[in-house]
Amino acid sequence: MEAGALSNPVLRARRNLTDRIGDPLLRGLSGLAAALAVVVIAGIVYEVIHLAWPAIQQFGAGFVTTNDWNPVTKRFGAAPFLYGTVVTSFIALLFAAPISIAISIYLTELAPRRIMRPVATLIDMLAAIPTVILGLWGILVLGPFMRDTIEPALHSVLGFIPIFDGDPSAFGYLTAAVILTIMITPIITSVTREVFETVPDDLKEASYALGATRWEMVRQVVLPYSRSGMVGATILGLGRAIGEAIAVAQVIGGASLINASLFHTGGTLAAQIASQFQNSAGLQKASLAYLGVILLIFAVIVNVIARVIVQRGKIEDFQVTETEAAAL
Repeated sequence: MEAGALSNPVLRARRNLTDRIGDPLLRGLSGLAAALAVVVIAGIVYEVIHLAWPAIQQFGAGFVTTNDWNPVTKRFGAAPFLYGTVVTSFIALLFAAPISIAISIYLTELAPRRIMRPVATLIDMLAAIPTVILGLWGILVLGPFMRDTIEPALHSVLGFIPIFDGDPSAFGYLTAAVILTIMITPIITSVTREVFETVPDDLKEASYALGATRWEMVRQVVLPYSRSGMVGATILGLGRAIGEAIAVAQVIGGASLINASLFHTGGTLAAQIASQFQNSAGLQKASLAYLGVILLIFAVIVNVIARVIVQRGKIEDFQVTETEAAAL
């Protein structure tokens, strides 16, 4: 219906009730959904802080730097779990980011269509595997393999470095980091592949027309154009690694001390909460909730950084792509 017809009072009166209330109903439902999301997030934050408040009053900011977790003496600190979270997440990101980018390049630029779809489907299915199943696989398969093969080899070659010192173990930081690598690789791959698919074909064809090889096209066109998207995908994977609980709790060992060696057992923020919260009470439960507050802060920081990088990088990546394409 044309705009002039809609301005006619007679024609406008003929519109049925659904047409007349459609716009305000859509606006109201959409606003209600947005408000509900804000209320849920605010409720979660309030409840976690409220539960953690006794520990916050008891330990203050020193909780973050205290290397102790003793329910008997009622002394609790987050330092071992902060250390374990940072170490396992960093190692997982160090492994997963290049693997994911390589997979995405293969699927978008190199793989034949008959191979691309099955491989992409299998990678997406990997993200759908329940974390508890991955944890069981880590206990039964990965842990013994790390203890009997990988860790002895690392110790024999790099044992002079403190992080590769100590006796090989089926449980520890390194095993947990490998599990996290498997878990975040599908996420980073999925987002990065979608980013690569947004690269304009005109830029690729111009690169080929100027004599570039496929690798030169990928290096000088695809990667610069997708830089912010790759960084954002990597940081989203980091957020998943930081917050993972069940699978990590099954393979990291559950120790509450800081160990320099990656072969030793340890703990993370999420794993400690998942393994002890149900059987805790009093100050211990409040301290676990305090770990939850720290974990929430980590999650917010990671997501804010991802958004800022993606938003600021769009224009810069396009300008860099134009400059490099013109230099081919």
